[in-house]
Amino acid sequence: MAKKSIFFIVSFFVLLQLHAQQKYNNYRVGVSYGFGSEFNNTDYTFTNNFYKAQLYYRLKETRNFRYEILIQPEINFGKHQLLNLYFVKPETPDFEQKRIEYMKLKNVHEYVLNIGFIVSKPIGNMFSCYLLGSIGPMITDTETERMSKGFAFADVLAIGFSVDYNQFQFDVRPSVRHVSNAGLGSSNAGYNTKNIEFGISYQL
Repeated sequence: MAKKSIFFIVSFFVLLQLHAQQKYNNYRVGVSYGFGSEFNNTDYTFTNNFYKAQLYYRLKETRNFRYEILIQPEINFGKHQLLNLYFVKPETPDFEQKRIEYMKLKNVHEYVLNIGFIVSKPIGNMFSCYLLGSIGPMITDTETERMSKGFAFADVLAIGFSVDYNQFQFDVRPSVRHVSNAGLGSSNAGYNTKNIEFGISYQL
């Protein structure tokens, strides 16, 4: 009787451990670095580089596709300058002074919480390609002619390529990014940039 009890207790804890490990293996943690610039235009310049911490959660995996949720806090370091002084209209209060101020090169810091969804297609045992869409709230610390200081949103659409090696995954991710405040501030033209990102993540 005692041996049976011990057997069932041990079996119960083994099953719990296997279940916990199965759930745990749905997670990956990682970091990434990227940089980019605005699409060519005559109104402004914007260059940026950024760092992200990443938490992946695998929702589902089929024979052909894998579906994941991605949460990634980001800090973005941008440089912005107005090129077209007529972008600031005469009806803007103190428009002449604002033209002078906005045409100076500015450092722009953005603090973002991206929440994304990934659909990936495995290619063989090591390679994958994927599509990522994300949106998240953001705080920007600098007012420009294109966007007010404070609360805004960052939207990203990316394609990616990854290589798996043991429990590591290495990513290359070209993307396009739009930043605006959805009309919550007085200025909402926003920025549009093309970026490239490099990341590494670890399967827990």
